[in-house]
Amino acid sequence: MPCRDDRLNVNRPLALPNNCARWPPMSETVVTRFAPSPTGFLHIGGGRTALFNWLYARHHGGKMLLRIEDTDRERSTDAAIAAIIDGLSWLGLSWDGDVVYQFSRAARHREVAEKLLAEGKAYYCYASQEELAQMREAARKEGRSKLYNGLWRDRDPSEAPAGVKPVIRLKAPQTGETAIDDQVQGRVTWQNADLDDLVLLRSDGTPTYMLAVVVDDHDMGVTHIIRGDDHLTNGARQKHIYDALGWNVPTMAHIPLIHGPDGSKLSKRHGALGVDAYRAMGYLPAAMRNYLVRLGWSHGDQEIFTEQEMIAAFDLAHIGRSPARFDFAKLENLNGHYIRASADADLIVALEQLLPHIAGGEQLAEKISPVLRDKLLMAMPGLKERAKTLVELFEASRFIWASRPIEIADQAKALLTTEAKAVLKSLVSELEALADWNAATVEGVVRAFAERQSLKLGAVAQPLRAALTGRTTSPPIFDVLAVLGRIESLGRLRDQAG
Repeated sequence: MPCRDDRLNVNRPLALPNNCARWPPMSETVVTRFAPSPTGFLHIGGGRTALFNWLYARHHGGKMLLRIEDTDRERSTDAAIAAIIDGLSWLGLSWDGDVVYQFSRAARHREVAEKLLAEGKAYYCYASQEELAQMREAARKEGRSKLYNGLWRDRDPSEAPAGVKPVIRLKAPQTGETAIDDQVQGRVTWQNADLDDLVLLRSDGTPTYMLAVVVDDHDMGVTHIIRGDDHLTNGARQKHIYDALGWNVPTMAHIPLIHGPDGSKLSKRHGALGVDAYRAMGYLPAAMRNYLVRLGWSHGDQEIFTEQEMIAAFDLAHIGRSPARFDFAKLENLNGHYIRASADADLIVALEQLLPHIAGGEQLAEKISPVLRDKLLMAMPGLKERAKTLVELFEASRFIWASRPIEIADQAKALLTTEAKAVLKSLVSELEALADWNAATVEGVVRAFAERQSLKLGAVAQPLRAALTGRTTSPPIFDVLAVLGRIESLGRLRDQAG
């Protein structure tokens, strides 16, 4: 059934994926949207933009919609779409309703362009590529930002050259100014003399980004546009389209981009990576959300937020105008806090989910069993104290699931001297007699052994650690012995003691 769209005063299908009842009506309800282009991964800046939209909508009891802006058919890929959706899901950012694919709405975009044409608010432009290039060159030489000189703005289409397919351009205002009362940037104005007559429809009949965004935001009931400040000038151009159509302009908030620690444009060396890369580096989704919300937004001196605290506190007024600086060290420290605060069983789940995304993860994945999970759970309190990422947690857990004979790191080998191996061999004999094997009982045996041998505890514990874990650092050594259990511990000690 078609639904009534009073905004256009016509009866027509909305050309959206579901019936009208699924889409926000004209009301006071806050509706935001995240609208990525599927030409690559979901980068960290996009993740923050999605988070800000999500938080603002949730704070106001509204909705966040997801629109895939796939009108660039040559560069848009299914893999990129999957990566974006996967990245948002990993971050824990849900959207309302079905995903809207912009390309599927091309007929609706054409309808609006033709409506503007019929009302005299747009016109056919027959300028050739050569003429457009000459206009651009003239503008460059004269230092003008306006590239199109209005060649066909007031000409009669009867003058059109034969066989040329025209574009449709908007008749933008040529005098006065255009202003946006931006929720982050404040009031921003542009002289209309500096803004072009936008192309709305290309010569092949496909809509441009500018037109598609305006039509989709209007039809989807978007009330607030929160996006990067690289779109700020687009806001002025899009306002021309809104005004021509007689539609209300959504509230706009253009947030500063993220820079590197040195203040320069964010690059891969700074952290301009896909959200999937941060998952592979072992960051927790909750830590990423907490870190991203503080990139450019402040709430007093508070640094750590629960999800509900974020939703309750988030607003647009406290987003700064200066670019935020990405700091890996700060992210790692925050992630370490979240790891230490996480339940041990939750960290086991997170560790298993990480395995397909990291080098060597298959080694543990092949060995996962209820018995091994119990060992990891027993060891987790000691493991998580030192780990800042799940990858570090994975590496620290290697001693638990390593196959015998375990690999001994060079620094650990240095502890396994001939004298140390002799000490371990003697200790094995005493540990073999221990029936009740736990951290307290093995500690009693080791301490008594060291005292009888007139050795400092470290002289026994250090080679013991090297033989059991292959490393010089680990959780407390008696916890290690308890986690590994009697059979595995004695086997490893015999492997090294000879």
